[in-house]
Amino acid sequence: MVAQWRQQRPDLDSSGMAVVLRVLFLSGAFTDRLKAILAPAGLAPWEYDVLSALRRMGAGGGLTPKELCQSAQLTSGAMTHRLDRLEKRKLVRRKKDRPDGRSVHVQLTARGLTLVDGIVGARMENALASLKGLTKKDRRDLSRLLRAISKDIEQSQGKG
Repeated sequence: MVAQWRQQRPDLDSSGMAVVLRVLFLSGAFTDRLKAILAPAGLAPWEYDVLSALRRMGAGGGLTPKELCQSAQLTSGAMTHRLDRLEKRKLVRRKKDRPDGRSVHVQLTARGLTLVDGIVGARMENALASLKGLTKKDRRDLSRLLRAISKDIEQSQGKG
């Protein structure tokens, strides 16, 4: 596609498109692989995202719904819906921190902890397998470059 554009419109620099198209392809491939890992557990990617954010806080840790919203870049309404569904499945619990009930922390249940711990190893292995053609240095360099692109995009959107 890029070669065709170079031929048809040599006046345009298509080097950016060469990168963007590859990233879009990879995004789809990585999402498909993630769904395959999560399917046996009956989890959707968004459910794993919430459970994984909580697990990274430590086995007994938790986050406020607001912190989860920031982590997932979601509105409070969307996060409430997600937490309701996860709570219904007994994967998370909301714990009131103050007697007046105004402050809530979301924590993994024992069931949620077991589920996410059973998946995270496969998730990490899959990520490495997806990049098997790269050396450790290549992976570090690529991560640095992608972080720079992400930072530029966030700043241009007013999020940085």
